[in-house]
Amino acid sequence: MAQGELRGVVAMDGPSGTGKSTVARGLASALGAGYLDTGAMYRAVTLAVLRAGTDPADGAAVLRVAEGVDLGIGTDPADRAVTLGGEDVSAEIRGPQVTAAVSAVSAVAGVRDLLVARQRLVISETRARSGGIVVEGRDIGTVVAPDAPLKVYLTASADARAARRSAQDAREGRTSTVDATRADVERRDTFDSTRAVSPLRPAVDAIEVDTTDLGVEAVLERLLAVVRERGLGAAVPGAAGA
Repeated sequence: MAQGELRGVVAMDGPSGTGKSTVARGLASALGAGYLDTGAMYRAVTLAVLRAGTDPADGAAVLRVAEGVDLGIGTDPADRAVTLGGEDVSAEIRGPQVTAAVSAVSAVAGVRDLLVARQRLVISETRARSGGIVVEGRDIGTVVAPDAPLKVYLTASADARAARRSAQDAREGRTSTVDATRADVERRDTFDSTRAVSPLRPAVDAIEVDTTDLGVEAVLERLLAVVRERGLGAAVPGAAGA
């Protein structure tokens, strides 16, 4: 990837359905920066756990699987490829079985230690190549990159988030209903925000953006303005997609 406009790390956190992935990829593209979806890494490990027939609630067994996983993750915002042992699992990790188990797997302290170390390595390598990277997840600003010069926490109402997730499932050929999706969203919120290790919460110095009534372009314009204000980019575009 060529050297881009962004200098440093943008840490983007928040629960599912807030538009986090779309915004993070869009911001990375607008700035010519790298992109890392840390949630996809936890989902890939979860898929490996399920394929191994391991109980996601058995922390010790889950960690043994995680330690042997051959995980590949791309940093190009235009290519979200995720691999296990060289196999592209980008679509499979978004399925309902992985979604139901990923919170339990990601709550295992040893798994988080492994993946946080890997995430920090990816961040370092990508910055060396392209100058900057947008990293999305649930503990980026608080744990993975606490020194990031820009931390963003996206929120939205439960109804809006459920509608967005259900629409995404439909587009990608997965069957779901808004009611079922809302129940799943609320279940994950409770689990992830109350876990003992790296709970979901905004960093103290994060900019909070409520996306309930904002489109992607409006959110991107706001964040690009913040990047300019903080001097994190050279020749940063004046508007999203510029």
